[in-house]
Amino acid sequence: MRKLLIFTLLCTSPLLAADPSLATRDHPYRIQPSDRLQLRYRYTPEYNQSVEVQPDGMASINLVGSVKIGGLSVEQAQSAILATLQARLKEPEITLSLEEFVRPAYVVGGEVTNPGRYELHGQTTAVEAIAVAGGFKNGIAKHSQVILYRRLDSDTAETHLLNIKKLTDPNHPHLEESVYLQPGDLLLVPQNRVSKIAPYVHWVSIGGYIPLR
Repeated sequence: MRKLLIFTLLCTSPLLAADPSLATRDHPYRIQPSDRLQLRYRYTPEYNQSVEVQPDGMASINLVGSVKIGGLSVEQAQSAILATLQARLKEPEITLSLEEFVRPAYVVGGEVTNPGRYELHGQTTAVEAIAVAGGFKNGIAKHSQVILYRRLDSDTAETHLLNIKKLTDPNHPHLEESVYLQPGDLLLVPQNRVSKIAPYVHWVSIGGYIPLR
């Protein structure tokens, strides 16, 4: 079974409560390796091409060579390519669009019935994501200490501690306040209480293995 290696870096930083900023729902897609995009020129269609993103995030543009677009939104990538093309063409006008891309997904690991990778369809809360993964394992999961890892770049993730028990309590005054997932998020349900966790961790590190379907 294929597995994902992640790091959990413990330190003396205080535990993080769920941040209200995590409720932001609309996030542009970020270009990833193996994505394919169509580059079109308004006035010089003979330069139109299909662009594939390499593992290092670079894309080969016929007129100017390699341009770094990995990790950017499509709009940002178009601006980056346009800025480079302006050295070769007079007032170029281009459009960049996705042809093939990695489907947005999240991972749920730890003490849930069906840990794994799941496609992100529309607005999905942390509570809903755990339900899709079969729910908590009875008797051993820490409902009140679910860790959300949100990737900031290729090396670093931000951590947030979620109290799912409180979020699903009908008597909780802020029941409607949940956390909406973003593509690439990782929810980890621990078996034991976590005393301390660093606010930022290395994405690949010493932690545990989470099986992927």
